[in-house]
Amino acid sequence: MNSKSNKKITILGMDIWNLFAYFIIYSIAVFFVETIFAFVRYGVLESKKSFLYGPFCSIYGLGAVIMILFLQYFKKNRITLFIGGFIIGSITEYLVSLVGEFILHVKWWDYSNMPLNVNGRICFYYSIFWGILAIFLMKAIHPKVRKLMAFILKKINLSTVKSIISVIMIFILVDCIVSAYAISLFRIRMIAINNLNVENKEKIIEMNENINESKINLFLIHYLFNDKKMIRTYPNLKQEEVDGNIVYFKDLLPDIKPYYLKIYSKDYYK
Repeated sequence: MNSKSNKKITILGMDIWNLFAYFIIYSIAVFFVETIFAFVRYGVLESKKSFLYGPFCSIYGLGAVIMILFLQYFKKNRITLFIGGFIIGSITEYLVSLVGEFILHVKWWDYSNMPLNVNGRICFYYSIFWGILAIFLMKAIHPKVRKLMAFILKKINLSTVKSIISVIMIFILVDCIVSAYAISLFRIRMIAINNLNVENKEKIIEMNENINESKINLFLIHYLFNDKKMIRTYPNLKQEEVDGNIVYFKDLLPDIKPYYLKIYSKDYYK
């Protein structure tokens, strides 16, 4: 997006409004791709959202923006793009996993059973995938996204586009904060009710008791963050116990299906 104003906020030479637009576009696009992929592979319509509301797979949206930012230094040829994607994708995936575990206390994914993994957060197999993805992203996908943005700017003036981007980004930010709080409440509730053997267990049980004494929290849990909403939005949320055992929250609530619709069965969903 080109502005008539000379005052631009840039990150590594890229206009911040462009980066916001990329983040939104890729977050929405990957949400639909992941949803379709799960439907084809497992025969179910399940949530692939990062947050409780809005069709955003923002972990991948953020990953796409980071890749675009840094891969501009690896555009010499496909080999350098592969190497750049291998490195940048692996670092990004590791950091996202780390933040999720230490801030939200949940594991988004776990590669511990895969060969050549690093703390279960990244593994050689998926790092190769990041390298291949980098080539497709920069050579095939991103050029089309840039053309799409240019087309939009021909139809809608820049100030209107910026206003739309601002509204969506504010919505995503609020959605992120609300979702993080909901996950925290859900995690505390699951640990306390199911007596999971985790660190600071007594403190978590006390926190759950305090939550149950709050009418606001009880309202939120009952109407907005109930077990069904949480399981269906985050079907793969899990918690590691002190002995290393991984507990999937959906297994603690077997009466709630971790998907919206099932057409046919695969072993993963039996």
